[in-house]
Amino acid sequence: MLQHPKVKGPSVGLLGFSKGGNLCLSMASFLKGITATVLINACVANMIAPLRYKDKIIPNLGNDPGKHAITESGLLNFMDIWNNPLEEPNHQSLIPLEKAQGPFLLTVGMDDHNWKSEFYAHIASERLQAHGKDRPQIIYYLGGPFPGLIDMFGDGGLNESRANLLAC
Repeated sequence: MLQHPKVKGPSVGLLGFSKGGNLCLSMASFLKGITATVLINACVANMIAPLRYKDKIIPNLGNDPGKHAITESGLLNFMDIWNNPLEEPNHQSLIPLEKAQGPFLLTVGMDDHNWKSEFYAHIASERLQAHGKDRPQIIYYLGGPFPGLIDMFGDGGLNESRANLLAC
């Protein structure tokens, strides 16, 4: 990214949500030149598929798809399918976020049905502080899973969440 002509450098910041936030967390942990990371409803463990970087492989967090639920509105709720990344053998799936150079801003949708976003944000905060890093800022918002995205695409109704996120 730093090589792109529109990037003024000398560093970049990352913004990602859900699995994209998970990948941003991995990039911030392993790559140089990333000085800030904003995660929206992301998990602190590697999700879905093993992550390979150089000679390192982080396995994906185990899951049990049979634990999914269906909400009253007919949407799938995946919150309970994911194993706890703090328990063995799932601990190996944790992304080494303490290696990141810059600060984190974590946003947590209280109605997220994909991940246990609040739980993962607390894990991130505790791990960073345990390694002598600054406590990340955590912003909680009503609604979910992603603040302001529906409004950004013209569906309305989430202006307040979007304004709160953009004010950070």
